[in-house]
Amino acid sequence: MAFEKLKNFIAPVDEDEEEYEEEEEAPVQQPAPKPVSTYESQKTTVNRIPTDAQMVLFEPRSFEEAEEIARHLKQRRACVVNLHRLQREYAQRTIDFLTGVVFALDGTIQKIGHNVILCTPKSVSVDGVISLDSDDD
Repeated sequence: MAFEKLKNFIAPVDEDEEEYEEEEEAPVQQPAPKPVSTYESQKTTVNRIPTDAQMVLFEPRSFEEAEEIARHLKQRRACVVNLHRLQREYAQRTIDFLTGVVFALDGTIQKIGHNVILCTPKSVSVDGVISLDSDDD
């Protein structure tokens, strides 16, 4: 209050000017700046999490089920795949197939547990690291 009195004493403001200043202070929405390059536009959209993001859990019992996982990835859904019910040879074939699918979609694949992998399309970003070491050094 004392600051306002001092301000008015030093630089008095007409009431008309005060109303005009208040109107100017209304926030004006400016369009988002356009990206400089396609790389920048891709970078900015990857970091946004879609509001309709979905995750699908799979526990395949045969290699043929890998095709269904690929369909979900193509529909921009993240997939957690538990391979513990597959024989070692078929689990490796499934991982190889899904690695190719994820590569084609510019996504990521990572191991998140023993015989458990996470496959994500480009539209889904994953933050953080899971330590698979049982040693607590």
